[in-house]
Amino acid sequence: MPPDDWHLSDDPDAFLVRAGGFLRSRPALHTIPLTVLDALRSRGPHLYGDGAPLFGTLRDGADGIRAAFVHTPPFPLHLTELGPEGTEALAIRLADAGHPLTGVSGERGTAAALAASWRRRTGTTARLTQRRRLYRLAEPSAPPPRPAGRARVAGRGDRDLLTRWYDEFKDAVGQSAGQGAGPWADARIARGGLTLWETPDGTPVSMAGATPETAGQVRVAPVYTPAHLRGHGYAGAVTAEVGRAALAAGVAHVLLFTDLANPTSNGLYRRIGYRGVADFAVWRFGD
Repeated sequence: MPPDDWHLSDDPDAFLVRAGGFLRSRPALHTIPLTVLDALRSRGPHLYGDGAPLFGTLRDGADGIRAAFVHTPPFPLHLTELGPEGTEALAIRLADAGHPLTGVSGERGTAAALAASWRRRTGTTARLTQRRRLYRLAEPSAPPPRPAGRARVAGRGDRDLLTRWYDEFKDAVGQSAGQGAGPWADARIARGGLTLWETPDGTPVSMAGATPETAGQVRVAPVYTPAHLRGHGYAGAVTAEVGRAALAAGVAHVLLFTDLANPTSNGLYRRIGYRGVADFAVWRFGD
């Protein structure tokens, strides 16, 4: 496959015109590029970092699209499902263009194939850093036993709490890059994109967010409970409420990712009605 079959662009609107139909054809599997593209177009190209985003599409015949990627440095490039021939062509195309990569994420076979291709092409080391499972909400149910308290949408008065929890969440998952906690909280509060679980006395104990709806799908993220409050069912309760509200609003696909190294969270999400869709992986390049 010629590397030039990959079309590269730094224009999110042009990328949407070119790849939008392909991405919307499988909105669950393409949740990351769909939501990242939506965020970049609404909030600016440097939302995730100072580096310029890059987008790519692989032709399939005269007019069709076979695969696509989004790359928002310094995060790993995210690639839709693709075989080794296509990933080899992509590695050659990006390496020859001098485009640096810190890693790759995607369907597990695809991510492994691009990691191997990048290692062969550049000599860079590659290591698997996370195995993830994409879940879809199939049969909503409350986690037994449901903790005392209630869910409510976060408001302006919660801003300080949300910024602190977001920084704690990033530390917990090892994420140092991306938007600051203040702008993140402001954007989520403005559109009602964060839900809190609070105890009967009104104390917030857990949060769950949801991405804006695009192509009929939303993704639940992040879900966070401070370490000293875990083990009481708060995360399950607030996640169940976010999913219920999304379905009630007419969303077709309510999705979330889990780290397969955490059996507790995987078991929790299955109990509240989530079912596995596909396995993904994240590879990091270099030291």
